[in-house]
Amino acid sequence: MTRFIFVTGGVVSSLGKGIAAASLASLLQARGYKVLLRKLEPYINVDPGTMNPFQHGEVFVTEDGAETDLDLGHYERFTGVNTTRFDAVSTGRIYSDVIAKERRGDYLGATVQVIPQITDAIKEAILKNTADVDVVICEIGGTVGDIEGLPFLEAIRQLRNDLGYRNTLFIHLTLIPYLPTVGELKTKPTQHSVQELQSKGIQPDILLCRSDRSIGVEERRKLALFCNIKPECVIEALDSQTIYRVPLNYHQHGLDQEVCRHFGLEAETSPDLSIWERMVEAITRPAASVTIGVVGKYTALVDAYKSIHESLIHGGIANHVHVQIDWIDACELEDDGQVAVIKRLSHVDGILVPGGFGERGTLGMIAAIQFAREKKIPFFGICFGMQLAVLETLRNVGHYKDASSSEFGPTSMPAVALMTEWMKGEEVQKYFSGKDLGGTMRLGAYECHLESDSFSSKAYKNTIISERHRHRYEVNTTYLDVLEECGLHVVGKMAKGLLPEVVERKDHPWFVGVQFHPEFKSRPFNPHPLFAAFIEASLTQNRLI
Repeated sequence: MTRFIFVTGGVVSSLGKGIAAASLASLLQARGYKVLLRKLEPYINVDPGTMNPFQHGEVFVTEDGAETDLDLGHYERFTGVNTTRFDAVSTGRIYSDVIAKERRGDYLGATVQVIPQITDAIKEAILKNTADVDVVICEIGGTVGDIEGLPFLEAIRQLRNDLGYRNTLFIHLTLIPYLPTVGELKTKPTQHSVQELQSKGIQPDILLCRSDRSIGVEERRKLALFCNIKPECVIEALDSQTIYRVPLNYHQHGLDQEVCRHFGLEAETSPDLSIWERMVEAITRPAASVTIGVVGKYTALVDAYKSIHESLIHGGIANHVHVQIDWIDACELEDDGQVAVIKRLSHVDGILVPGGFGERGTLGMIAAIQFAREKKIPFFGICFGMQLAVLETLRNVGHYKDASSSEFGPTSMPAVALMTEWMKGEEVQKYFSGKDLGGTMRLGAYECHLESDSFSSKAYKNTIISERHRHRYEVNTTYLDVLEECGLHVVGKMAKGLLPEVVERKDHPWFVGVQFHPEFKSRPFNPHPLFAAFIEASLTQNRLI
């Protein structure tokens, strides 16, 4: 029998429901249970693919090409289990499906309402493809009291009645703020949040209490009394030096044990968490340090590059070093030209230019790439960063000043262009002008063939790889010979196609650009080969300085 855990949040947003859900999943995995994680998003967008990165953060892409919330990245990194399009459920998707059914006449003329049609669709999405797992953990986005989240709360309330008390568990994550003026932790915000949840017919079984300091026995007793739960189910969720310590912290405070007790599962034997202990040791006790300059468009919000951030940390784990990330707004490098570039980049051991869309900031990113090429600093270009490496080479080495991307407008030399057709397996994928923005990209996993003597194949220890994509524009194959003459070599191409996937410079210690997004497949216990190799090259650069 599959058990279901529902994680809600209260008081304020961004408390870490995704990390909490992923940490609990990893603890249950360590106890031998098969776990599936799912995100329920109240926003009306069908998916986050067209959302502003400054508002929503990173768009995480699954193997099957779904554009999803960044929390699915946490799920994959903490469990090693690939998520799918079925694991990201939004209000927009639910309503789209229900309206499509109504238009087809599936409801036989019945009045379509939030209850039961919308809530039934949510329940169906929660239960889909769960028969072969032991525990499903569903995170409900937003906070209790958000009007758009009401159908989701009603759906999970109904599921407790449908599945039974012993097969469902409600976890509520709240904030316990500390007021320095009175020197006290305040439990009232959590009490009000739980009361709001109870008013929707949901009684939480476990409270996770976020705080920057330990919560005393008296505060836990008060919370248990007023929130109608057992004292041992009031669990601290303290701030941590690294998110990879969170599973250890939750285990120390008994979260997985209480979950197992609720479900009647074996809980007496302690899980083997040695892999997490080794990761934390590698992060908190590094042997050396490197500084990586990330030059991008959205650096004002680090969550816009969440997987990049975590993958660099993973590369540090692989090399037993601390990775200091310097987030650099590409626009800053455009103000004072080369003076600004030297000032901002002279101290870094490696330069990474990540993905993005649009022309803003591109001159700054190209200047950073030129600096990395000329000063022989390890360079890693991802997606848009790889395309800009192509433009930098053509403009500054080949002196083709008109080389540009058709994304930026009409150009006489579209070195990067919108491709209209490509192969995925045996199927032809096509782009049609005017199609919805959410459906115009090459998304999901594609196979790539690497040259055997390349930096990349040496990192992968393989010449055939599969990586996830998210882009509309490709390097124009018309100009590959010109790129070769300028020293930028295409060393990886899409299987059964000519589209360039990986470019490298052979006259450089480590200069790699990839059209795909390797950060989506990096795990703390299995760092991505390219990030591990990039950090290793940057460490070598650090020792040469």
